[in-house]
Amino acid sequence: MNRAALAALLDGVRDGAIPTDEALRRLAAFPAEDLGFARLDHHRDLRQGRPEVIYAEGKTVEQVVRIAERLQAAGAGVLATRTSDAQRHALVEAHPDVRVNALARTAWLPVAAHAAPTDEAPLVLVVAAGTSDLPVAEEAVETLRAFGRRVDRLADVGVAGLHRILAEESRVRSAAVVIVVAGMEGALASVVGGLAAAPVIAVPTSVGYGAAFGGLAALLGMLNACASGIVVTNIDNGFGAATAADRILAGMEGGS
Repeated sequence: MNRAALAALLDGVRDGAIPTDEALRRLAAFPAEDLGFARLDHHRDLRQGRPEVIYAEGKTVEQVVRIAERLQAAGAGVLATRTSDAQRHALVEAHPDVRVNALARTAWLPVAAHAAPTDEAPLVLVVAAGTSDLPVAEEAVETLRAFGRRVDRLADVGVAGLHRILAEESRVRSAAVVIVVAGMEGALASVVGGLAAAPVIAVPTSVGYGAAFGGLAALLGMLNACASGIVVTNIDNGFGAATAADRILAGMEGGS
């Protein structure tokens, strides 16, 4: 239950439009709901401005569908990350309006009041060094879309062809937040950090040959970037980068 839904419920009780018993029924699973295999945090939207997100990896199809069902019933938007083909198929069967991205491994169902961001909304630019980094970049893109943020992307602009990112400098500088997704040595984050005035969130990926050590080389490279002001997420954590960008924008807007 988000702030708007709770305020409407309280107003309804005050005005006599909603009986007290009905309000109690709606609040029965608030702030947490025990499903036996999961305890849903229905209070998170009130505390943090975004509902709980389903991390689908390791969960059964039935568990993911059940959690999504209860989140939607509580009036929250539903976002599932790291989903399997079977999980996405089941979510579409249960919710035909769900939006899936197989490359990002995401599925999300907005709340009824969800509206597309305007052209004047602050922009988050997601920059992917190579095509192989796109699954992580797309996870960030879809998370931002599910959160109602205006988002754009640049793909395959890694430092092996430095002219590619330099040609897009105006787009980098126009963003309110930049997310840089790169594997191998992770050098693109430092380059973008030298171009952008906005906050830069770097996401190392597990892309690369043996000495990349599953993303460790990119992680260390980004942590040691010579450009100042770059913050770094865990390896392959596009969702975490998007959430951080969302909170940065909420702070700019004076939100929670």
